[in-house]
Amino acid sequence: MSDHRASVASRATRVCAAVLGAITAVIGLYLAYGGVQLLQLGGSWYYLPVGILIAVSGVLLALGHVRGAWLYGLSFVITVIWALFEAGLAFWPLAARLGLLAFIGLFVALLTPGLRGAASYRHVRQASRGVAGVLALGLLGALLAAFQPIWTVKPGAAPELAQGYQPGDDGADWTNYGRTPDGTQFAPLDQITPDNVSKLQVAWTFRTGDFAYGGAENQNTPLQIGNVVYACTPTNQVFALDADSGKQIWTFDPKANAGYSPSWQRCRSLAYYEVPQSKATQSTAASDSPATAACQRRIYLTTAHLRLIALDAANGQPCEGFGDGGFVSLAEDMGEIIPGFYNPTAGPVLAGDRLIVGGWVMDNQSVDEPSGAVRAFDAVTGQLAWAWDVGRPGVTTAPGPGEHYTRGTPNTWAVPTYDAELGLVYLPTGNGTPDMYGGHRTPETDRVSSSIVALDARTGAERWVFQTTRHDVWDYDLPSKPVLYDVPGGNGERIPALIQTTKRGEIFLLDRRSGKPIAEVVEKDVPTDGVPGERLSPTQPYSVGMPQIRQGRLTEAGMWGITPMDQLACRIAFRQLEYKGDFTPPSTRWYLPHPSPFGTMNWGGISIDKAHDYLIVNDMRIMMKARLIPRDEVSKATAQSGKAGPGVGGIVPMEGTPYGLSRAMVTSPLGVPCTDPPFGMMTAIDLKTRQIAWQRSMGTAEQLGPLGIKTGLPIPIGMPTLGGPVATASGLIFFTGTADYYLRAIDVKTGQEVWKSPLPVGAQSTPLVFKSPESGKQYVVVTAGGGRTAPDRGDYIIAYALPD
Repeated sequence: MSDHRASVASRATRVCAAVLGAITAVIGLYLAYGGVQLLQLGGSWYYLPVGILIAVSGVLLALGHVRGAWLYGLSFVITVIWALFEAGLAFWPLAARLGLLAFIGLFVALLTPGLRGAASYRHVRQASRGVAGVLALGLLGALLAAFQPIWTVKPGAAPELAQGYQPGDDGADWTNYGRTPDGTQFAPLDQITPDNVSKLQVAWTFRTGDFAYGGAENQNTPLQIGNVVYACTPTNQVFALDADSGKQIWTFDPKANAGYSPSWQRCRSLAYYEVPQSKATQSTAASDSPATAACQRRIYLTTAHLRLIALDAANGQPCEGFGDGGFVSLAEDMGEIIPGFYNPTAGPVLAGDRLIVGGWVMDNQSVDEPSGAVRAFDAVTGQLAWAWDVGRPGVTTAPGPGEHYTRGTPNTWAVPTYDAELGLVYLPTGNGTPDMYGGHRTPETDRVSSSIVALDARTGAERWVFQTTRHDVWDYDLPSKPVLYDVPGGNGERIPALIQTTKRGEIFLLDRRSGKPIAEVVEKDVPTDGVPGERLSPTQPYSVGMPQIRQGRLTEAGMWGITPMDQLACRIAFRQLEYKGDFTPPSTRWYLPHPSPFGTMNWGGISIDKAHDYLIVNDMRIMMKARLIPRDEVSKATAQSGKAGPGVGGIVPMEGTPYGLSRAMVTSPLGVPCTDPPFGMMTAIDLKTRQIAWQRSMGTAEQLGPLGIKTGLPIPIGMPTLGGPVATASGLIFFTGTADYYLRAIDVKTGQEVWKSPLPVGAQSTPLVFKSPESGKQYVVVTAGGGRTAPDRGDYIIAYALPD
């Protein structure tokens, strides 16, 4: 009976060894074949010889011979030494290099005693069990480590209260995109604290019926005025909701459906204005309309069908005394506008009694796209007050008869900010179209592209310009609002500052009175060997006085993958790209613009924790490639790819230039980003020292995974984030902009996640945090329409509060 059992066990061992050997041999052959390619590209020597060793070990294992185990063990030891040499002790880089091979090694060790020739070795059974035990413990430890966040900077001593900070609730409403005109996204509320946030629960849920499919995305942060919440949807519908119950008070639908902007629908913000009684009386007398007096409190929106609309905040009816029955045409004097080529997605911004309106212009379509002109309208009458048109320096009036604003000029698609004391409005500009080739651009365009431009809010006169990227052909347009905050100086003083984040990962800290840097900015040499007809700047500005929030220079060793095979594929892909560091010139070969045009920091912007002088910022870390396509090849390339569009991927025509453009993410065959994790982070910067206080991964892979399959595993590897944070006076940061479906609360002092609540779909909006003047309750309101990288879509507005 014992002999029979031994025979059965022996046969089972041989079968398992054959299967394991075949798998191992295939893996080895793949590594060896890829290793040849990598060596031909000047890459790592490791893969070819180790791939051969693993392939041979697999063949021997398949034949049931113990020498296969010894060879596999040798290859694994070599791999461990190489991995430690190349990646150090960083967990995720080591996991990519060792995880799969250690898993296979565990089974090899368990099978070793039953292989042919094993009996001739003394203590083989004990040794194999010991090796298997070590590998099993290592794999278990790795599994546990995978569920820990990635800390690149751990918190130190607890921060002190900011000098001069007076804690307490100022009772103010949330009247602007960043709560107040300065854009700080700080809620001076302390009812919800790190100690009681775990008790938060859903207070109410409202469904708008407007789902963000196709090119639509819900990125709205509602306003809160008194006891009413005002929200807008991707198709520019507006809802007024009771702050305590979520019940609808009124709704307005401008009928701006997807046909007007088929590839890019969103509504990030609304504007609010309470018309002074004197102006309301004058306007009523001038228009002889009782509706004007009724519209003393107004909500303003911009739409995809190019309207600026004023609504009565009480009932949602258009204000008759504003423009033409409540409507102002934003297409006036703009020339030809192809549907979807121009869309004021950020919403209007109130600057005193002026409504500032910019617009998103579709990327990389043509040199003859709509103007990026920024216009100011009288908030009472809707009349044009001034226009900032790059092509007409010093001229702030509308174009004359038969003329239009200058085509193809830098636009302002992110939210401007306003300083009432200085009377200045600050514009974060983009680049002249197209984004990725600039040989045709005028000096006027080059002067103000990718810049902060300070204008007199009353007259539109230019006061100063600070440029963050010179002759930008990398799509490094400014993606987020400038933030105004009085930062600590070296002698205990407070300096009126402007903080601007960029796609490049640079944070510029400027004196908002003059545009002069407060934190040191230096010009560094960059490559200039661009394509014929291009004229690249020999230097670019770097904000060395503030931390850089991004990956550093990319290397082959910094490529990643879940397994050694897809990591090898990423290494090959990297070596095949033209890369000369920052500002790699655009090329007709596939080249690597890094950071990517998708950006590190994007439109969600930053939050200022005023209690501790902390700047809170989230970022994304992904790799893209691009290629200029000669004009005569564009049509063929588009037909072959079958993909074209306004976003960061696909083929775009760039009509009027010698080239089209193709862009794509750089991912492994499993669809995983090719750079080392984390892919998204949150950072706290101490504005007293201008150093990082803490930095950690943000978001999990729960709703994402290889080949687009949801893992269901809350592994905090850090995912790309869209949407901004909100800090509160109690020491919390509320955030929803992760790829997984959660509202999170983070302790601002430590960076620790202290609470999270699942959302029905992803969210990529900045939360609204306010206190109801009627109930005295503090609410956290989230709009959740679905994240860009996740498939699920919704139409939710959800409010959280502590229980009664």
